[in-house]
Amino acid sequence: MSEKLHHLKTGGFERRWSLAKASIVAGTRFATSSASTLFSDEATRELKRKKSMAEQAEYLVNEMGKLKGSIVKIGQMMALYGEHFLPEEVTRAFHRLNDKTIALDWSIIEKHLKQELGEKRFNDLVIDQEPLGAASLAQVHRARRKSDGMELVLKIQYPGVAEAIDSDLSLVAQMMRFARVVPQTREFEEWLEEVRMMMHREVNYPQEMETTRLFHKYLEGDNRYIVPKVYPDYSSPRVLAMSYEHGVPINSNAIMSLSQERRNALAMNSLEICCREVFEWGEMQTDPNFGNYLVRLGDGVSTPDQIILLDFGAVRDFPEDLLKLARVLTKASVLRERDTLVSAMKGFSFFDEMGIENKKKIAEVCLLAVEPFTELQDAPKETISEDGKYIWAKSNLHTRVLMQATKSAANREFSVPPKELMFISRKFIGAYTFMTVIDARIYAFDIIKPFLK
Repeated sequence: MSEKLHHLKTGGFERRWSLAKASIVAGTRFATSSASTLFSDEATRELKRKKSMAEQAEYLVNEMGKLKGSIVKIGQMMALYGEHFLPEEVTRAFHRLNDKTIALDWSIIEKHLKQELGEKRFNDLVIDQEPLGAASLAQVHRARRKSDGMELVLKIQYPGVAEAIDSDLSLVAQMMRFARVVPQTREFEEWLEEVRMMMHREVNYPQEMETTRLFHKYLEGDNRYIVPKVYPDYSSPRVLAMSYEHGVPINSNAIMSLSQERRNALAMNSLEICCREVFEWGEMQTDPNFGNYLVRLGDGVSTPDQIILLDFGAVRDFPEDLLKLARVLTKASVLRERDTLVSAMKGFSFFDEMGIENKKKIAEVCLLAVEPFTELQDAPKETISEDGKYIWAKSNLHTRVLMQATKSAANREFSVPPKELMFISRKFIGAYTFMTVIDARIYAFDIIKPFLK
């Protein structure tokens, strides 16, 4: 990371003007494009509308990327969770919004750290000036305590980012409305509020500290997992200090070169965490990013490979009624109980608005989504190995589920599902992608069976 940023714009006239100018340009281009198709046939108008929408969305995303800070994170959240209420052209553009933010120069970070920790605590540490990583809201530096050599990592929130969230979100929403790339619907307004809450959760380091401690307690004594230890003495509302845990990324060559048996063990352990989040804890890491996990490699004999869980800023709990629904739907799907699936949908406005045929279509989506957790009686033959294990890399499951869900959504009765269900869905899509990447071959029914009781 040789290039450094010497100033982070988190407010003021220049920031507002940049987005206002971008929205005016995009809106004018869209209006001009629409006028040019006034006398075209309907199919031509629709084709040109989609093309213009994609072009304006790409332009807006490029302008947002120049501003860094919470603007970038807002765009990423729109991409991750907005496919249910944003046009496909818009979410596709947002997915290209890069989080490889240029790091803030050490002179700025050093001054910020001294203000947050105080001179005494700051001087207790030797801090690497080169960050381990930089993102849109914070950057991470490795440190060592002088007194005993203990290794830490400091997650340092950028100055002014938390205070800029509300104004940044308002600016992005205005920009998207003016550029005519979002629907003017109640669902969009509700999702803006949800994005605002998620953003504030991500910069709430005292809350993240408690959540990290909670997961540390959940997994204490289980040598398959590592949760960093929190150090309050070197933390503040804008700095989170944790133990440094060395490991390799999930999608690294080091993982792919492991034996099939060791990769299968990692896959089983990873899926067990997902099951425990839904069935036991009621709290879930909703960000499926591979960067939230590392692996500490063992020796393949006496020392197991361990999954290191990182970044608990995106952990959230769920209302008990929705947790109950998710558990019942999962259990009924795994056991292939179609009638139970349909009857479990009663009492929830999202499902109650549907007719019985549409509920049955949703049930088919659920049945397909849990295919790897079943006894594989309905799984395609090519996805089952000779020893009866599910071959994730041959399953094409994500695409099949998406196609089935699209068919179900292509109905005027269909509305935007509860956001909590979308979080759970997104979580499992992330987990399934991980299984595919490492070419896991496992019998996952053994994992979920204890939870079905």
